[in-house]
Amino acid sequence: MRVQIRRTARKSRIALAPIREAIEKTLDGEKRPEAEVSVLIVNDVRIRALNRQYRGIDAPTDVLSFSMTEGEFANLHPETLGDVVISAQRAESQAKAAGHGVTDELKLLAIHGTLHLLGYEDETASGRARMLRLGRKYLRRVETS
Repeated sequence: MRVQIRRTARKSRIALAPIREAIEKTLDGEKRPEAEVSVLIVNDVRIRALNRQYRGIDAPTDVLSFSMTEGEFANLHPETLGDVVISAQRAESQAKAAGHGVTDELKLLAIHGTLHLLGYEDETASGRARMLRLGRKYLRRVETS
C-alpha cells in the first residue's frame, strides 16, 4: 500500500502521519492493502476551483475524490485508486463546529474520500448512512492502534 500526501495549504501544523494511517486502516478494512492513494491538502480557493471545474459547483467543499479506476485511466494500474483533495480551511471550520480537533476532521475527510475511491456513494440516504458508519468504524481503528 502506498499513500502519498502533499500539502499546498499554508498550514504547516497539519500532521500527515495520522491522515496516512487513517487511509491505510480504511484500505486494510476494505481488503485493498495493495492500493495506492494520493492526497492533496489545499485551501478553499483551490478546492473551490476544482469543485467548479469538475462538478460545476462554484463553492468550496471539504473533500473531493478523483478516481483512477474509471474512464480513460482505468487500465493504467489496477491498484492506483486515485486522488483525494481535502480543504484545510473546511476541515478547520468543521472540526470547530463538531467540537473535535482538526486532525480528527482531516482523518474523517481522508477516510470519506478514500471510501468514494473504493466505490461508495453518499448521494442517497442509505449510501450516506453506510459511509458515515464506515467512517466511524475506520476512525475507531486509527484511534485504537
